[in-house]
Amino acid sequence: MLSRQHKLLLMKIISLFSVVRGYNIPIIILAQYLSAIFILAPEIRALDILLDFNLFLIVFASSLTIASGYIINNFYDSKKDLINRPNKSMLDRLVSQKTKLTVYFSLNFIVALMSMFVSWRAFLFFSVYIFFVWFYSHKIKKYPIIGNLTAALLAVLPFFAILLYYYTKISFSDIEIYKSQLAVIFAHASFLFLLLLVREMIKDLENLKGDLANGYNTIPIIYSEAVSKKVITILTILTIFPVYVLIEIYDVGYMDIYFYACLIILIFFLLYLWKSNTKSQFLLLHNVLKFLIVAGVFCIVLINPSVLWHGKKLLLI
Repeated sequence: MLSRQHKLLLMKIISLFSVVRGYNIPIIILAQYLSAIFILAPEIRALDILLDFNLFLIVFASSLTIASGYIINNFYDSKKDLINRPNKSMLDRLVSQKTKLTVYFSLNFIVALMSMFVSWRAFLFFSVYIFFVWFYSHKIKKYPIIGNLTAALLAVLPFFAILLYYYTKISFSDIEIYKSQLAVIFAHASFLFLLLLVREMIKDLENLKGDLANGYNTIPIIYSEAVSKKVITILTILTIFPVYVLIEIYDVGYMDIYFYACLIILIFFLLYLWKSNTKSQFLLLHNVLKFLIVAGVFCIVLINPSVLWHGKKLLLI
């Protein structure tokens, strides 16, 4: 049997794991590596990507930065979460605010050291990213529209750290060769950005009571739930454009199955959205979007499944 002291320590570890959303970190790492292999650098052999130590440092730094972002976000949202997520909030509060800040600064210091080892560009990127994550949590997230846009952008940006890592090695004269590949990358990024933006808008509907009590000026609070639903509908419809580009103009292999399935699910998502008016209903919609985003990570391998069972080198056509 564990002593009371050991039980308390275990609960604090679980609490910190909850604060940094440790269950998301493996998904983020997997997403970055799969993106590098199949989307960002398909011309490089998969094994070379997996064994690239500098890339490992960038992926690890990105994960730590996102974890530290969750901490500072939790720090500023502690009062709001007491209303919106009372059970999770009680668990998170087992770790003091002082401890959270200590872990936050420690993680960012580690990120700075790792990024400096890679290059000054990586150090600059992560320094700017860390600042904007803090500024978003401290100020921007309380404002409508710009708060949602910033949250979605910050969620996508870690993938651009890998993009910069590979594309800063390419000479300016060779950029023309990679034009179509860049178009595919930005189409993927646009689709992910729109899904994340819709998810942020759904979270505003889900967290309406806590946001209202703590002075957050979200779209449903300022303009009404109906206006928020209209914006969500427009953004969801806009996902058709990057999907069209990826399916009809460029080759994404068998991943087109995922995009077709997404469009079907998003139709039912919109139908249910207009019938929803309770926190539990909005939570269900939120979870549907999370499922689509996580499923998209695993479906990246469908671009070229032969890499998994043959270990073939991916070549640009």
